[in-house]
Amino acid sequence: MEKNAKIYVAGHQGLVGSAIMRRLKKEGYNNLITRTRAELDLTQQAAVHAFFEQEKPNYVFLAAAKVGGIYANNTYPAEFIYQNLMIQNNIIHSAYLTEVNRLLFLGSSCIYPKFAPQPMKEEHLLTGTLETTNEAYAVAKIAGIKMCEAYNRQYHTRFFSIMPTNLYGPNDNFDLENSHVLPALIRKFHEAKIFDKDKVEIWGTGTPMREFLHVDDMASACVFLMNLPDKILIDNLTPPASPSFLNIGTGKDVTIRELAETIKEVVNFQGMLCFDSSKPDGTPRKLLDVQRLRNLGWQACIDLREGIESTYQWFLENYGKNCY
Repeated sequence: MEKNAKIYVAGHQGLVGSAIMRRLKKEGYNNLITRTRAELDLTQQAAVHAFFEQEKPNYVFLAAAKVGGIYANNTYPAEFIYQNLMIQNNIIHSAYLTEVNRLLFLGSSCIYPKFAPQPMKEEHLLTGTLETTNEAYAVAKIAGIKMCEAYNRQYHTRFFSIMPTNLYGPNDNFDLENSHVLPALIRKFHEAKIFDKDKVEIWGTGTPMREFLHVDDMASACVFLMNLPDKILIDNLTPPASPSFLNIGTGKDVTIRELAETIKEVVNFQGMLCFDSSKPDGTPRKLLDVQRLRNLGWQACIDLREGIESTYQWFLENYGKNCY
């Protein structure tokens, strides 16, 4: 990407989009295009197409999405499948019509079967049944991967997809009902500490294993991939020789109990952990195989504890006094 190329970051105010914005600015890109949700409803086809016709971006990072944890996915499946399908369909198709140079579509590791072999390779996509609690979201993301793949095949576009593992960091959602496990635990432990509680309740048994990637590492990978030469992209992301998307993660995982214990230490909460086994655990394990990405020359560098410490500091500065 040229430093003055027009770059559209869809979802620039969210966890992922804001991290991509920080990375692009850090690397000297100075022609960034953004729109808030109030300025542009990405579920509206005509509005999205008019925006692309007017701005004609050279590159697109498709980070806009409706996201949430187990509770939100399980409670609002219609919203998750409808909004995500509409957003990605409109942006991908408009990018094709306006001849965008490259588009990067961000998916999720929940696309893989519930009982996929571990660690999960890109080849495991569509080889088994999905986890029911986030099936609607996963189906939408799988459709996005296949849409990029189809447009590349038919129209010779340069649209490719990445599947990040569980992300966390600045601008995360700390709402207890709709957030993912790591930010939810940060808030739970913080509030328990402030109100001098003797225990923190955690959904599930604590035995499921999860992988966590700091969002700044993810943004680094996105910009790295967007800058790869065409030949490398084509050689590594063209079916049937290889899957059309890449996993992005650390290659390491921890149990939910280990995660909770680390957050407890970082927050300095002195009480006990209480696991509610009546609540769903979700998928038993979700560890990504990231060897293909490492072969291309990128790997994560932010340690989990270091990342939790910096995220808790951000939480204190932005939400700590007002979240309860």
